[in-house]
Amino acid sequence: MRIRMLGAAALVAAATMISLPTLSAEEDKPKFTTKQIMKEAFKGPLLKKVAAGGSKEDAKKLHEMLVALAANEPKKGSEESWKKLTGALVAAAEGVVEGKDGSAAALKKAANCKACHNSHK
Repeated sequence: MRIRMLGAAALVAAATMISLPTLSAEEDKPKFTTKQIMKEAFKGPLLKKVAAGGSKEDAKKLHEMLVALAANEPKKGSEESWKKLTGALVAAAEGVVEGKDGSAAALKKAANCKACHNSHK
């Protein structure tokens, strides 16, 4: 009986140890997928609204989505190019959130779909 209890306890401990890396990997995933971001921010109205002077809440949501986009991996193309293109989007969106002059224009410029899609889609 005692050996069974020890064996069961060992199995539970082993299962817990194995599942911990899985849990932390899930936590490290970006909040939004690239597909979700493309649908809501780029094809949807969010980016256009923010670039045209939309609400602070919209700007914060866009920034959050673009941070997730930068954390996602590209379908193809170099990681360096992906970081450069998404980094420009994140920086411009951050400028909009902070109310910096010229940040809306920078956001429009950084949101060049063709430049990103040519390399990464």
